[in-house]
Amino acid sequence: MHMTAVITAAEEGGFVSYNPETGTASQGETIEEAIANLREAVELYLEVFPIKGGAAPLVTSFDVPEHA
Repeated sequence: MHMTAVITAAEEGGFVSYNPETGTASQGETIEEAIANLREAVELYLEVFPIKGGAAPLVTSFDVPEHA
């Protein structure tokens, strides 16, 4: 099953990873570790709450004005 990972840098160092399909999140010292930890969290989530087949999510981005 193909899943989405959103990775952001954590203020305290390392990276936070988030899966929008399940709402699960994890973290790691490296991007690879953050994704591996997220994969494990998603697998555990899906054991309890399986997702039925469906369309892949639309992933996009948008801009907002910066405030001084």
